[in-house]
Amino acid sequence: SHRGIDEVRELRDGIRFFPTKSKYKVFIIDESHQLTREAANALLKTLEEPPGHAIFVLATTEIHKMIPTIISRCQRFDFRKLTVPEIIKRLEIICQKEEAKIEKAALELVALNAAGSIRDGESLLDEVLTFAGERGEIKAGDIKDLLGLVEIELVAKFCDFLCQKKASEAINFLNEIIDRGSDLQEFAKILINYLRQALILKMTGATEGNPIINRASEGSEGEEEKKFLFAPGLTKEEFQKLQTQAASFKEGELRNLLNLFLEAENKMKYSPIPQLPLELAIIESCGVA
Repeated sequence: SHRGIDEVRELRDGIRFFPTKSKYKVFIIDESHQLTREAANALLKTLEEPPGHAIFVLATTEIHKMIPTIISRCQRFDFRKLTVPEIIKRLEIICQKEEAKIEKAALELVALNAAGSIRDGESLLDEVLTFAGERGEIKAGDIKDLLGLVEIELVAKFCDFLCQKKASEAINFLNEIIDRGSDLQEFAKILINYLRQALILKMTGATEGNPIINRASEGSEGEEEKKFLFAPGLTKEEFQKLQTQAASFKEGELRNLLNLFLEAENKMKYSPIPQLPLELAIIESCGVA
């Protein structure tokens, strides 16, 4: 990492020397948006007229912070995160080569938790295969155990209490989840994602009985990708439960729940009692005076 003026000057001095074995010297400046203005200006001339043997690669996740004069001297390549289906296809190839048996729902969970990164997906899969050993086909439950994921069934049951405005039962159930040793922050994140999926279903009219979504749940290759818009990582039964719950809520209720639990999840980091923000969100969402 060469981000300060002194480092850039040192880098410029090193550029003059030809590589001993290779044809090119490649200089990678990671997080290049963090270059100081002085360092960026010092680098400009070199970028404009680099030696024939030097190649610069400037990597950044915040292109808007790069100064225009730097950008204008570079060829720009924008990379996007991979989609869940794209990661799954890559992981399936690895599983075939390793002769590993893993069910589709389990592979979906690995791909989802890769968060768009094929490297992270492969690392997670390696952990899973090591964890599974010789136990046979890897199930979704094995992935949840390994990654410490909260069961969707628990989130769905919690949402039932919210839908029925049963604040007391929801709070008791939340504390039961804590007593089981589940990660509360992880529960909040999965709850928020679940409510988001329900809202999307509600907005698109894709609630229980909709033929388009039912076809998407059945797993034909073309329709399978549609399912990822609504409920990636859910089994067919979990998806059908989500459809039923989405139909039970009003759109405004789902928006309100999302706002309440997003705020609660953020406050949990600073609360002396981690579950308190969630409990307050439950009380407010159920309209308890």
